[in-house]
Amino acid sequence: MKFLIAGLGSIGRRHFRNLLALGERDILLFRTHQATLPDDELYGFPVETDLHTALSHHPDAVIISNPTSLHLDIAIPAAQSGCHILLEKPVSHSMERLDVLEQAVQQNGVKVLVGYQFRFHPGLQQVKRILDSAAIGELLSARAHWGEYLPDWHPWEDYKLGYAARPELGGGVVLTLSHPLDYLPWFMGDVTSMWSLISHKGLNMPVEDLAEIGLTFRKGSIGSLHLDYNQRPPSHTLEIIGTRGTVKWDNADGITRLSTAGPDEKAGSWQEFSPPAGFERNWMFLDELRHFFEVLLGNTEPICTLQDGIQTLRLSLAAQSGQLVRFA
Repeated sequence: MKFLIAGLGSIGRRHFRNLLALGERDILLFRTHQATLPDDELYGFPVETDLHTALSHHPDAVIISNPTSLHLDIAIPAAQSGCHILLEKPVSHSMERLDVLEQAVQQNGVKVLVGYQFRFHPGLQQVKRILDSAAIGELLSARAHWGEYLPDWHPWEDYKLGYAARPELGGGVVLTLSHPLDYLPWFMGDVTSMWSLISHKGLNMPVEDLAEIGLTFRKGSIGSLHLDYNQRPPSHTLEIIGTRGTVKWDNADGITRLSTAGPDEKAGSWQEFSPPAGFERNWMFLDELRHFFEVLLGNTEPICTLQDGIQTLRLSLAAQSGQLVRFA
């Protein structure tokens, strides 16, 4: 298969290295040469600086990993050319032109996988299995927390110049750390309403660096989400409470913990589900690519579809508004 990578920042380089690790060598790079990383590892691979010319190579799939606000500039022509797409999250920075992308995808039989890689975390997959088995009964509430100090992300560049800090590139903590807005509905069902409080106080940037979000879900459960660019050391956790128990997950050790009890029983001890030995962050991205390969071969459907990504963007934009929003 021939792959075109559009955007060679940190996530684009990760996909490039992972393609090589999985044995793929037919890789074309579309570049604007705006990346702040050295080019040594890219030498020897063909480069195009014009998108039309890049698509004329007829890639089977396009990996879109440029800044968020530029995603659709690549995704729409790629879909119109019949290329399947791995679209990094979030799908865009606004709802504009998403209907054009959807139409191109439908007309050309294109498969789209949205890159919410935490769906491939073994701990969160274990959470999904526990919830689907009704082990903790009827779901009552969910609480997710993700705080991580933005200046530590890319130490090779000024964090204020990166996409995550720039509104014109689709930055801000809500869009950049929107993974919980993807996995909470995956676990809890559709969101029916949302309120939010946002702040710029921590890093004094033109994008929000702190958000507190409340959610209600269609089945009657409620949820809360904290996101920030300020916390040191970082913390990313999840807790879901049901009528028969509680399930917790902590990204620090990757462990999922389960405690169950009947209505007239006292809570029992915690059962732990550890990730596989040697698990580290890049495994999620490798498994995401392996899943994408299976999608390309027609063996499965995307675990995170374009429609899923659009709904997560809708939730993210509602959270950025700092208002109460109700969904049909």
